[in-house]
Amino acid sequence: MWTSRHQILAPVVLSSGKGCELYDIDGRGYLHLSSGIAVNAFGHGDPDWLQALTHQANTHTHVSNIYCSVELAKRLVASSLADHVFFTNSGMEANESAIKLASKFQRSLHPSEKHPPEEWYIQCHKGVFGGIAHSLDSAGVLLVLDEVQCGLSRAGYLWAHDAYDIYPYMMILARPLAGGLPNGAVLTPDRVAGSINFGDHGSTFSSNSLVCSAAIAVLDKISKPRFLASVVKKGKYFKELLVKKLGGNPHAKEVRGLGLIIGIERDVSASPLLDACQQSGLLILTAGKGNVVRLALPLVNIRAGTRHCF
Repeated sequence: MWTSRHQILAPVVLSSGKGCELYDIDGRGYLHLSSGIAVNAFGHGDPDWLQALTHQANTHTHVSNIYCSVELAKRLVASSLADHVFFTNSGMEANESAIKLASKFQRSLHPSEKHPPEEWYIQCHKGVFGGIAHSLDSAGVLLVLDEVQCGLSRAGYLWAHDAYDIYPYMMILARPLAGGLPNGAVLTPDRVAGSINFGDHGSTFSSNSLVCSAAIAVLDKISKPRFLASVVKKGKYFKELLVKKLGGNPHAKEVRGLGLIIGIERDVSASPLLDACQQSGLLILTAGKGNVVRLALPLVNIRAGTRHCF
């Protein structure tokens, strides 16, 4: 009753978590198949992430956003085609910052009003993305890619757009970037970043020392080729398992996705299934018009846990 009414709270009080599992105040376990909406890439209590966080917390947690972001920015630039990074506190702020940068650079803005892939968890055809990117480039329009959910290894690539051989002018990151702490970023080339002057953009809490240390710990792990290969392997395993188990279900129309970002489209509402899964110890989400089951599994070992799903 004390929270805002723009969302419905789940009737579960969680007390702790470890790996892919969460536990409520009664000690009941839940398999966390949404990762906090694609936030907890390593599940809960990852030792490397905790070590980095604890070390930084014992040093200093916040000074200002002008002191501690250099190493993280350097790492992000080195692993992408960007030259500069603008840090934010969330994906929403990162999107707003990208809009600001685009409008400053071109003095005009024509954003898309809908985001079908996020709404429906649709995996676009490679040729579609390639055609869009080519058309935009030919018209001199900046391509801005939102990789808030699908980026940072979730699709089996460090950047999801690598699966489509396209290259954005700007890329938006958030959710798993700091492993569960609020953080976002806009990656840009020189020519776009140069349109922002001193004092045009800023954020008090973004890129503080605690968040940057956590994000570097995340990048240390997800950037390794073996880790990316493991995400591809786990995603293939889980999708094949879903297709096999749901093959005879008359309401399951399609299992789709890339890596460990998976959607199950149904011809009926997924809300009753969400409630039933929660009662069975599985935490999932819906998407689309409420008829798509949204799965954003932790990127760590999930095989033992997913056997419980069926």
